[in-house]
This record gives sequence, C-alpha cells and structure tokens, in this order.
Amino acid sequence: MKKISVVLSVWLMAATHGVAAQGPNEGSATRLPVPRFASLKADKVNMHVGPAKNFEVKYLYQRVGLPVEITGEYENWRRIRDSDGTEGWVYHSLLSGRRTAVVVLREKEDLYPIRSRPDAAGSIIAQLQCGVIGTVKRCASGWCRFAGDGFDGWIPQEKLWGVYPNESLD
Repeated sequence: MKKISVVLSVWLMAATHGVAAQGPNEGSATRLPVPRFASLKADKVNMHVGPAKNFEVKYLYQRVGLPVEITGEYENWRRIRDSDGTEGWVYHSLLSGRRTAVVVLREKEDLYPIRSRPDAAGSIIAQLQCGVIGTVKRCASGWCRFAGDGFDGWIPQEKLWGVYPNESLD
C-alpha cells in the first residue's frame, strides 16, 4: 500500500507542479520551448506511464533516431508523443536535440519522391516509403532537406512528422 501512495504522490507532483506550472511555451525544467521536437538517443528507450522509473513501462522503443515531440517536463523526465500519438514519460538523457523526422504518407504502400532541389521540378533522386526516418538538415519555404541511409534531398515539409508546419530550420 505504501508503494502505491508514493507512486501516486510523484504522479500528482508531476501533474500539479512540473507540467501544469510551466508557461504555455516553456518547459519547467529546461526553459526550452514546449512543445518541441527531439529524437531518441538510444536504441532501447522505455516509455513510462509517469515521470519516475518505478512507474509501469508503457512502451519499449527500439529505434535510435526516432523523432518524438516533447509535450511536458517534470524534473529530469520529459513527456513525449510519437508519430502514432502514443504519449508517456522518458528520462531526459535518452533524448537528443538532433532533429529527425519520419515520412508520413496517406497509404503505407505509397512511395514519395525526394528531389534534387526544393521544388517539384527538381529531379527525383530517391523514392521513400512511409516510416523512413532521416535527419532534417534544414527547412524553408515548405521544403526540408532530408538525409538518411542512401538518400539526401528535398521533400515537402508536410510529408514529414518531426517538423512543424512553416517551421524554418537552418
């Protein structure tokens, strides 16, 4: 019974102090913008249901570089959301500020062209499937330079999860 009350008190502290107390655009622990995108730093990352190791593991990620959105902070824990909408808590040292993104398409079987320059007239240098992860090198005017294993080119920003609409990155 005591363990349950400790877990509940940690959860209540996170809910009332860490997340709710932060400003509308600022993390309570880092003072960095919230929400913001990050990526998984390790090839095995546990997502917990609350901001402590004694909370149940909700999901085990096994994909280094996977983009996630940080939606809240509590001490050394970050509340994240993945591209499928799954939300939970991850220890801060398992996250990286490296910007990555995942290709999102209407149909999983579809392919999307990566272009040699940031416009639809650029030559096609690769075709990517839904779920391909790469590094976002820069974004401007609705296009992102996107690179990964065997490709480096331009894709419309709207085809990536890991960058905000109209976000500029350099």
